[in-house]
Amino acid sequence: MISYSASEAKQNFAAMLDAAARQPVVIRRHDRDVAMVISPEEYQRLHALNVERFLAHCDQMAAEAKANGMTEEILEQLLARDD
Repeated sequence: MISYSASEAKQNFAAMLDAAARQPVVIRRHDRDVAMVISPEEYQRLHALNVERFLAHCDQMAAEAKANGMTEEILEQLLARDD
C-alpha cells in the first residue's frame, strides 16, 4: 500500500489518483492515517461485501428468532404495541 503525506498528496494529486487506481493510497497527517483513496471498483467490491455480510447476519438472526418461537403473528403484535 502506498502512503502520501497530506502535503505530498496535494502537490502530486494526479500521481496519487493514478496510484489509487491500482491500489489503495493512505493519506497521512502528523504521522497518523487520516484518509484512504480507493478506486471506484474497490469501493464497489467493499460495499457489496458489506451488503452480503449484513444480509447473512439478518438471515442468521431470523433463523435464531424462528428457532426461539418467533412467528410473523407475534412480530406483528409486538410492532402494533409500539405504535
